[in-house]
Amino acid sequence: MSDNEAFRTDVRTWLDTHLSGEFAGLRGTGGPGRDHEAFEERLAWNRHLAAAGWTGLGWPEEYGGRGLSLEQQVIFHEEYARADAPHTVNHLGEQLLGPTLIAFGTEEQKQRFLPKILDVTELWAQGYSEPGAGSDLASVATKARLDERTGEWVVDGQKIWTSLAHCAQWIFVLARTEPGSVKHAGLSFLLVPIDQPGVEVRPIEQLTGGSEFNEVFFTGARTSADLVVGEVGGGWRIATGLLGFERGVSTLGQQVGFARELDDLIDVARGNGSIDDPVIRDRLAQLKVEFEVMRANAVRGLSRLDGGSDSAAGGGAASIAKLVWGNWHRKLGEVAMQVRGPASLLQSSGPEAYNLDNWQRLFLFSRADTIYGGSDEIQKNILAERVLGLPKEPKVALA
Repeated sequence: MSDNEAFRTDVRTWLDTHLSGEFAGLRGTGGPGRDHEAFEERLAWNRHLAAAGWTGLGWPEEYGGRGLSLEQQVIFHEEYARADAPHTVNHLGEQLLGPTLIAFGTEEQKQRFLPKILDVTELWAQGYSEPGAGSDLASVATKARLDERTGEWVVDGQKIWTSLAHCAQWIFVLARTEPGSVKHAGLSFLLVPIDQPGVEVRPIEQLTGGSEFNEVFFTGARTSADLVVGEVGGGWRIATGLLGFERGVSTLGQQVGFARELDDLIDVARGNGSIDDPVIRDRLAQLKVEFEVMRANAVRGLSRLDGGSDSAAGGGAASIAKLVWGNWHRKLGEVAMQVRGPASLLQSSGPEAYNLDNWQRLFLFSRADTIYGGSDEIQKNILAERVLGLPKEPKVALA
């Protein structure tokens, strides 16, 4: 048995053993559109993973990680998804900020924050998008100025679509620290505590009934002067490097979840007879073929990327992957409604006033798949302008 095969067996055995007892009922909970489900229980599970050494798998051992190979990280995410294990609550800290601090942070920042990310005692939120700067992050207007008297950054502005900010203790914020600067210049990457008078978090209720996204308002919020990652004014490089980590090995685990959803939908089609409809059967078959192509493309893309590379690296592999999976998953939600027919329009019975079933929630949340994490339009511009070298899209002034 090879080392990777032995590792796969270890992961599978551990998950089978530990997704039992108090954690048995957590299988399949959480995830996009469902992060409100059993949050405290999933937090306990995430800390249980940490205690057993299943966090920071790709982090260097010197910072408390396992230092596992890319292949072994992929194996873990695949087996985790196959076990239908609960969605973790620390993705933004473990998968995004942690690797970013390891790549770009000071030694003091690493020693301060990495241990608490690893053991899941501090949770993080992502302060990127704003009402006037969604996928176009270079247009952020949130400002930060250095108060020389107190040695602190003072932050003013607003962020939106901030995942799990209502549960987090810290938020990493892209802010404009050079007055008069525009676009990519003059931005800094700050680490800001949430629990302070200058930060207000307002949950946004979604079509799915959940509220994992938030508006975050900064009014004279403060953070220490040394909690800027990278150079002051050099935040764009840090921000895009973090997005490169976002589209890393966990993508393959995500696709195992997609495969399960497709298989479950095919079972529904067989059960209600809709698979005998040639149009529905053709759409399901097309989804199956497209999934296999998507997976092969993801594996190829990972082999061409270094951690922290931006979306233009590797021939635009990250942007291509986002375009492909976002559109495929949205189509899956549409086909699910077609397979279920009139039943897809009916609310499930239950004590809640708004009680969606999993297929309805999938359909509603997947409408956003081509928007969040960088919209299709932004990904296409990255590929056209920064990979293919085509002329930039003309900017049209708004009246």
